[in-house]
Amino acid sequence: MKPVIIVNFKAYERAVGKEALKLANVCYGVAGQTKAKIMISVQSSDIYMISRYVGIPVLAQHVDCLYGSYTGSINMKSVKDNGAWGTLLNHAEKRIDFNILEKTVKECKKIGLKTVVCVADINEAKKAKKFGPEFVAYEVPELIGTGRSITEAKPDSVKEFAGLFKNAKTIPLCGAGISNGKDVRTALNLGCKGVLVASAITKAKDPRKVLEEMVCR
Repeated sequence: MKPVIIVNFKAYERAVGKEALKLANVCYGVAGQTKAKIMISVQSSDIYMISRYVGIPVLAQHVDCLYGSYTGSINMKSVKDNGAWGTLLNHAEKRIDFNILEKTVKECKKIGLKTVVCVADINEAKKAKKFGPEFVAYEVPELIGTGRSITEAKPDSVKEFAGLFKNAKTIPLCGAGISNGKDVRTALNLGCKGVLVASAITKAKDPRKVLEEMVCR
């Protein structure tokens, strides 16, 4: 079974605007070649451009369930209408209150926008599970971008996290420091169904090679 791999483009220079489209096409190519379940999380301003040319799920990096006088907010219906398949929520770099998170997940469900809820610990995972998102991604904030994988730093915690979703519809993922095929393989062995990655792909000299290794493990 192929792992689910979500590549978070964040706002890296090589992953925004026209460069984002190039990277998205790399991810699309690897998905087509390997039949892997690859998704990409991009800047909201890039969703329309990328979703029109790339045939893999495109996620917003955040959405707000707000309508009205909210200048600068990222409206969920807007990203859905512009081609988004889903959205990340509560990433360590864009945390939101859990009451707002619950409401946002519910509103996303109403319009058919899939949700990937990020959590920083087991207690947050238990809370997020109750909301019924499509995915929950466990990421320890201090490991993000370090190259030190959560699967090596906290294997028991990852295993406990994955066990929460053993008989649930929600799919468990893990992230933070995931850098290579070994990390992905370990994540799967610990019970997760895939990973959330960012700098290992977006900052790689050869992102295609890294992604292929992660998929094929």
